[in-house]
Amino acid sequence: MDAKQSRVRHLAKTITWRVVGTVDTVLVGWLVSGDAAMGLTIGGFEMASKTLLYYFHERAWFRYGRLGREDQTNDTNATAQDS
Repeated sequence: MDAKQSRVRHLAKTITWRVVGTVDTVLVGWLVSGDAAMGLTIGGFEMASKTLLYYFHERAWFRYGRLGREDQTNDTNATAQDS
């Protein structure tokens, strides 16, 4: 997967996850406050802040997170060195 595809995929995952999370936040805010407008207000702020936070978190994991991923560059180098 090239860099552009990964960015598009991360953006799509960010948006869909935020929709799920924001619906949850709006419902909880409404239930706690008893006011649908308050739930929507809380959900609006939450959506904006957490969308940005998630996107940058996902990009950092893609760039620096090696946990659970095979490093293909090192595998190729190790094979070449073993020969």
